[in-house]
Amino acid sequence: MNPERLTIHGLRLTAYSSQLTAYSLQLREEQTVLKVTLVKSMIGRPEKHRRVLRGMGLTKMNRTVELKDTPSIRGMIGKVSHLVAVSS
Repeated sequence: MNPERLTIHGLRLTAYSSQLTAYSLQLREEQTVLKVTLVKSMIGRPEKHRRVLRGMGLTKMNRTVELKDTPSIRGMIGKVSHLVAVSS
């Protein structure tokens, strides 16, 4: 078995595939989940805001979705923060 090389967060790692799988599972478990609820209507809002909400899976009022806490999701929440409520 040959070890694989992998770069994560600027660190070069050399490990066997079984070790890398365990490490990636551990990283997934550490990610937190955000609960995002649509509290204001999309009616009369710009199309960009509607697309962001649909991209997060929010299509109806008072619907809650669970999303991974990533920078892209944080950016989406920032764009429509006046329409949603967020809890961890």
